Amino acid sequence: MPITRGFAGRGRSGRDSRLPPGQFDAGEDWPVLHVEATPSLATKDWTFTVDGLVDTPTTWTWDEIHALPGDRYEGDIHCVTTWSKFGMTFDGVSVDTLLEIAGLQDDAAYVMARSHTGYTTNLPIEDVTDGHAWVVWDVDGAPLEAVHGGPARLLVPHLYFWKSAKWVSGLTLMAEDEPGFWEQNGYHDRGDPWREQRYQGD
Repeated sequence: MPITRGFAGRGRSGRDSRLPPGQFDAGEDWPVLHVEATPSLATKDWTFTVDGLVDTPTTWTWDEIHALPGDRYEGDIHCVTTWSKFGMTFDGVSVDTLLEIAGLQDDAAYVMARSHTGYTTNLPIEDVTDGHAWVVWDVDGAPLEAVHGGPARLLVPHLYFWKSAKWVSGLTLMAEDEPGFWEQNGYHDRGDPWREQRYQGD
């Protein structure tokens, strides 16, 4: 199984070099923060769809997406609410694999990630390709709990974690950028932790 290591930050005097500015180490805790009620999604009913600017819009069931080549991320995650969690392991499938099957069109420049709850978040195509993003269902060797986005969530670990949509249901490829839920409510359009892109104007 391919493994992608976490992206390393620049060293900073007097603090852990893995911590982006303004963040603290959450240690063993994994805080639960979301504005929606936690859904109960049975894997037998779960699907994931890639559509929009692709050659072949494709939907996978739970069993079908698990039959694809697996991929792993080992590294850190960072929440806009200032906590970071080090040394996590997520297993799932690379977004690159899904887009290769669907056939990415040349004018696809942005992605809208969608959740089964209706939540959305937007990303440039560069932030979900070339080994930057996954659909994941296991964390640290165990199934992803519903409060953390299970049965499956998007994982975009180099950006603040609101971009890693919980309960993910699909990706829509677009030519033009459109704001998602939090981006419409004052959060930064991209969300790079190393540049502290928390809110519009940062």
